Amino acid sequence: MKEAELYKDLGKLTKEKNKWKDSIPYVSSLLKHESVKIQAKALWLLAEMGLGYPELVKDSIQDIVSFCDSPEPLLRERALNALGRIGRADYQLIEPYWKDLFRFSADEKPNVRLSFIWASENIATNTPDIYAEHMSVFEKLLHDPDDKVRMESPEIFRVLGKRRPEFIIPYIEQLQKMAESDSNRVVRIHSLGAIKATTK
Repeated sequence: MKEAELYKDLGKLTKEKNKWKDSIPYVSSLLKHESVKIQAKALWLLAEMGLGYPELVKDSIQDIVSFCDSPEPLLRERALNALGRIGRADYQLIEPYWKDLFRFSADEKPNVRLSFIWASENIATNTPDIYAEHMSVFEKLLHDPDDKVRMESPEIFRVLGKRRPEFIIPYIEQLQKMAESDSNRVVRIHSLGAIKATTK
């Protein structure tokens, strides 16, 4: 099957959630496809399948992790996203790789740093306690040179603020300043959201 046809088929499968359970081995096999575009689509789909059926993607996790070292930023992004979604459903499945994810907070590509934040938000949703000693990593991302990263960075404070407000209290003053005076409107809105979630 040609790349374009295969990509289209994967797009169709994305909407056919009733077929996901039986399609996981097939989608996993596409991680070995020669096309970066197909590999990226397969990673994205496995992320969503993994959220719904974490045990069924268990055998693919090692392959997903291998993409974290890819020279292709898109594949690093998608691998992080997949580990985040699987980790949201069942943290134990990705626990051996969790600490290694923090290196991506300083990845050279902003979209990879952004995916690191998304992955962390997903994992923190159901397993917040593991982030207690790592808040300084996210504090640095509040000052990221890339606007998209800065727009997303307060969101991990909001996610954790709802669940473990004590983790966020030391950063309330900083978030307050951002909410009042940051040059980016979305950063201001998200910073205020983090404060409200923490101080409810």
